Amino acid sequence: MKSVHADIIQFRGGHYQFGLFQAEKLKNSPIINHRKALLSKRWRNFLVDEEEVKAVFKAFSPAIWEEIKGLSDGLGIPWNDAIREFGGYYYEYGRSGCSINTKQDYLVRNYDNAPHSYEGRYVLFAPSDSGYASAGPSMQITGRTDGINEKGLTMGYNFVNRKKSGDGFVCNMIGRLLLENCATVEEAVQLLREIPHRNTFNYVLLDTTGKSLVVEVSPRSFFVREDSSCTNHFNALTEENRYRSDESMERLERILTKQRDIHTPYEAFRMLNDIEQGIFSEKYGAWAGTLHTALYLPKEQAAWFALGGNRQPFIFSFQKWLQGEKLHATKIKGQINATDSFINV
Repeated sequence: MKSVHADIIQFRGGHYQFGLFQAEKLKNSPIINHRKALLSKRWRNFLVDEEEVKAVFKAFSPAIWEEIKGLSDGLGIPWNDAIREFGGYYYEYGRSGCSINTKQDYLVRNYDNAPHSYEGRYVLFAPSDSGYASAGPSMQITGRTDGINEKGLTMGYNFVNRKKSGDGFVCNMIGRLLLENCATVEEAVQLLREIPHRNTFNYVLLDTTGKSLVVEVSPRSFFVREDSSCTNHFNALTEENRYRSDESMERLERILTKQRDIHTPYEAFRMLNDIEQGIFSEKYGAWAGTLHTALYLPKEQAAWFALGGNRQPFIFSFQKWLQGEKLHATKIKGQINATDSFINV
């Protein structure tokens, strides 16, 4: 078993200042060195056209562009390198598996991937310049794997495939764009229609009305359906699925069967986090082990989070944080049955 943790990052202020703030913390963290090692191995996949990326950010989120500038200045790295590392508009996404279940009052998800890809950062950010405040785990520093914003919009995504990738944002930056810019599932669907997509993913959305949507997106196709559960295949755009989707379909069937007996958010959390339930995965060597379980309550503006399986969730009131109350915890600790740890240690 590996002991792991996520650092809790809290900031209120402008995006550029947030970039500087994160840079200061990253200077004393092994995360950047791990990312440099990854970049050196796959540099050809990280080539970007600066003007193209700038134009897309200016159209969809100029503020995040300023955050990247703050990271560049704070870390003292060349601007083009900062775009590669933090722009979320470039490289191939590794295979992974994830599971999401929703009801009217919650969204719960397992984020499955390889431990050595995971940053171990849980970020709460209230921008003073533009965009909604949000909370959720980070990926590639600026992106979010899932989360909740001040309007009660919650989101998560599930990988489908990497074939026939296009020019566009990767999943975690899309997650960040949704949280910063959208108040409702309808607004989120519209943004997903407009932005360019690098890869093929399910995006699951829930807001305070209790409406839950699954949006099937590839660089070529787009489909919206009302649904409560989702794994790693498309139900409608089946031509976009991987050749083998058996495991994803079996996992979805387990969720659909078990959810009939789920009546509370805690029961839903246990369904995904308890290893014996058969949805939590320990396939860490195959980029498909469950790293975190997250649950969001839009109406209550609350968030739950756990690292590893069979854990009690760390629970906090996002509403109180929005009102100015600081979280006193600095880390969320957990354990995973893997040989590798996160890149923050």
